[in-house]
Amino acid sequence: MQETTERTRSRGPDGAFQPDYVHAVERSVEARDKVQLKALVKDLHKGDFADLMELLRPDLRLQLIETLGKSFDFNVLPELDEPVRDQLIEEMPNEQVAQAVRELDSDDAVYVLEDLEESEQSDILAKLPEAERVALERSLEYPQDSAGRLMQSAVIAVPPFWTVGQTIDYMRETDDLPDSFSELYVVDPAFHPIGSVPLSLLLRTKRPVRIEEITDTDLYVVGVSQDQEDVARDFERYSLISAPVVDDDKRLVGVITADDIVEVVQEEAEEDIHRLGGVGDESLADSVLRTTKNRLTWLFFNLATAILASVVISWFDATIEQMVALAVLMPIVASMGGNAATQTMTVAVRALATKELGAINARRLVTREGVVGLFNGLVFAAVMAAVAIVWFGNNQLGAVLAAAIVFNMIVAGLAGILIPLALDRAKIDPAVASTVFVTTVTDVVGFFVFLGLAALWLV
Repeated sequence: MQETTERTRSRGPDGAFQPDYVHAVERSVEARDKVQLKALVKDLHKGDFADLMELLRPDLRLQLIETLGKSFDFNVLPELDEPVRDQLIEEMPNEQVAQAVRELDSDDAVYVLEDLEESEQSDILAKLPEAERVALERSLEYPQDSAGRLMQSAVIAVPPFWTVGQTIDYMRETDDLPDSFSELYVVDPAFHPIGSVPLSLLLRTKRPVRIEEITDTDLYVVGVSQDQEDVARDFERYSLISAPVVDDDKRLVGVITADDIVEVVQEEAEEDIHRLGGVGDESLADSVLRTTKNRLTWLFFNLATAILASVVISWFDATIEQMVALAVLMPIVASMGGNAATQTMTVAVRALATKELGAINARRLVTREGVVGLFNGLVFAAVMAAVAIVWFGNNQLGAVLAAAIVFNMIVAGLAGILIPLALDRAKIDPAVASTVFVTTVTDVVGFFVFLGLAALWLV
């Protein structure tokens, strides 16, 4: 009830923090009023706390942590956007970062440490107990975005000859087990996983029963170097709650759980959206300089494609001079093609990312998009032909506009799927490069066809 009251007081009907609440927190931090600050934030979930910290001025975030002291929950750090988290970690003393790492699960600790300079990593790791330091150093050696970076190294593993009673006693008496888990893994003497036992089944089974009798040997195993996006896709495909992670020798080294996968899915989807827009890994917390730098490269590419389209238009300057209506109508042809191509491209890029589009169904989907482009082109060609005839009183102009729209819509549908497929085959991320190429094709083809037909039929 207290948490519900606090959420209601701090957030508005739309779920966003109330400005008065955020200002009250800022005033408490500035005054270093620990009592008032604790009263304001005590019932916030760690995810809500992270959202609150991101709304504060950058100079107040570390001050908030210092004001709360031991009351601050370091589990908030992994919930922060990467730029905010990195800024905080850089400002925090290494002793404080080491304290935070000790309180975090191993996967969250790796997430906090992975972007630090190697010297800072070494200094922080040196302040940890040996067992924790070795586990984190091993996780940091795995490739970024791999299962090894994503996994939690604390895992419950038992031999098949134990009884249920022995297993329960072991879990009660051992201190370094995960805080929460849904399965335990059965391993052979070489620590190779041979099956799993759901916690619910373990608790419903009588104590004398041997673990091997209730072991499910149909086990999905993740390789430590496997890409996290592939792991997330398999979690969805096989409805997994957790999965053991094995090293190159097939020995159990950790576990990945569904809450880790939720973060991966969100991260990968956000990454694809940003790449389609040409903004990379941009965040709302980024500085002006970083944001400008992220966007500048793709804006230059777009400038180059715009110049190419202008060159095509310049080939028909005499035609445009003789019929000004062409200049009025030609953006419609390019715009309709660009929007149609973007629709197809968005679907294609996402399908490639989720492995739903491949060699087996590529031809069928290419044909489908071509036909869809034809049908949409015919609909809009009829509409715009009528508009052009009424607007300019020229039947031939309406026919030229209609033919150009139909042709460009077909090209747009094909380009929207063929370009991502070609980039994917060339090992180039289609989410990054497709937009520029697709826009160029629809603009150039649209202008060339419309003005070319006009030069042949109207002038």
